[in-house]
Amino acid sequence: MPAWALPLAYWLHMLATVAWVGNLLFETLALPPALGSSLTPAEHRRVLEAVRRRFQPLGWLSLGVLIVTGLVQMSAHPSYRGLLTVENAWSLAILAKHLVIAAMVAVAGYQTWFLQPAIDRSALRLPQGTATGSGKLGALQRLQRRWARLNLALSVVVLALTALARTS
Repeated sequence: MPAWALPLAYWLHMLATVAWVGNLLFETLALPPALGSSLTPAEHRRVLEAVRRRFQPLGWLSLGVLIVTGLVQMSAHPSYRGLLTVENAWSLAILAKHLVIAAMVAVAGYQTWFLQPAIDRSALRLPQGTATGSGKLGALQRLQRRWARLNLALSVVVLALTALARTS
């Protein structure tokens, strides 16, 4: 591996981590209070859709960068002995980290490909006067917020496992 590759991998990995976790922090802690109750339901949906269109591709790009750069870093680490070889504290922390990341990807995939389309369908029915639309939409939006908080909590666990691996 060229001498410049590992520092580049570390830098890109940190950059992607900041983008991913920053997005989760914004989506979970900053956006809901900022939207408040002063917006109409239609305005609220438009703002959320605009934010989603901006952040979702960044999140998936960050994930791709994290996977590639993480594999480079892992293979260069002196404690790395092979895929699924768990023989020291570092490899145990890295395995746990990857399992939590897999859970984060599953949560993000569920939000992107199942939950958000359900929210969009429910929102489309709302202007047509569907009586149960607003209740269902609200329930789906609350579910979305819970999944976002779960993903944020998982990201904190990943950062803790990273710190553990660094000190092992």
